[in-house]
Amino acid sequence: MNSAPIRLLLADDHPVVRAGLRAVLETEPGLAVVAEAATAEDAVTRAAEGDIDVVLMDLQFGGGMGGAEATARITARPGAPRVVVVTTYDSDADTLPAIEAGATGYLLKDAPPEDLAAAVRTAAVGRTTLAPTVADRLMNRLRAPGTALTRRETEVLTLVAEGLSNQAVGRRLHLTEATVKSHLAHVFTKLGVESRTAAVAAATGLGLIRR
Repeated sequence: MNSAPIRLLLADDHPVVRAGLRAVLETEPGLAVVAEAATAEDAVTRAAEGDIDVVLMDLQFGGGMGGAEATARITARPGAPRVVVVTTYDSDADTLPAIEAGATGYLLKDAPPEDLAAAVRTAAVGRTTLAPTVADRLMNRLRAPGTALTRRETEVLTLVAEGLSNQAVGRRLHLTEATVKSHLAHVFTKLGVESRTAAVAAATGLGLIRR
């Protein structure tokens, strides 16, 4: 007797990407794409209808809610589907919020089709699959926690990389300017640098933030 297929929701704001994912996954035995969503808000609404087992979630949508927030909302419900993030980004600034939000898997869009199908099957039974670069970086954070940037430090440095002043960063994150300076001081110490420019360059080179 055949078991029921794993029912999938594809959440990505690019129709071509959704079509590509559908083409790959629908050729796999035991997988069925039952819905698509072009916005994170739609993904949250559709995932709550009770007929989805695994959501494949992009991180960046054109506007409004992002993939990490959508993941948190989806996984917060009782009996929620699993969420596998499928994105082009593997920096700590992207991976950590998604994993903290409850993502069961994290793959990059250039992953081979067989890896994508395997991640879906793994997620459906509640186990985790991480892209190799993401897994390596998480292991490094565990091995050397003293040099890893916190979530808030990563947020501050990402905004600094966008050219914002300390005052503007503080407004964006609802922090005082003194708190922003304190976070940056910790970042400088951890990265062994003495300036904002050097911190951005070092963090980008280490894959901590996305340029």
